[in-house]
Amino acid sequence: MAQALGRVLVVDDDEVIRQLIAVNLTLEGFDVATAVDGQDCLDKVAAIDPDVITLDVMMPRLDGWVTAGQLRRNPQTSRIRVVLITARAQEDDKNRGREIGVDAYLTKPFDPGEMIRVVRELAGAAASEAREGEDAPQARASASGGTSGPDNETGYSPGSSPGLPEAGGPPAPGPHRAA
Repeated sequence: MAQALGRVLVVDDDEVIRQLIAVNLTLEGFDVATAVDGQDCLDKVAAIDPDVITLDVMMPRLDGWVTAGQLRRNPQTSRIRVVLITARAQEDDKNRGREIGVDAYLTKPFDPGEMIRVVRELAGAAASEAREGEDAPQARASASGGTSGPDNETGYSPGSSPGLPEAGGPPAPGPHRAA
């Protein structure tokens, strides 16, 4: 069986949208799990250990804003890439997402192809950082100095957010966070 592209946790209270996202990502080759709201996401995240979380904003019990903030503050989950997929398209909402430290912001209705592209990029960046973490002791032992900057074809630097404000828009500077 082929290696999955990465593990994604799809969080949305609307079953149709949750299944639409999950089916598209599964067909693309991702290992997908689902959660019905923010609290369900937080309850499942440790066991699932996703590379990427797609997160709706407007949900019962625990909304996407609070959930994303808790994911960012927890050292065990702060490295997980978060994509907000929401009907909230106001500039204030996008700015709030950047302040929380989400990695991408897609507005509903969204293009499934664009959603897959964003998740693929973020999963690739997460995998690259994981490989770097495994190679770090070896790299430190052989390094004779170094340079900083983007470390892979996507141009993301370790510890930075890709800062995609929305599908089709130019990348915006994202907040930096500790890994």
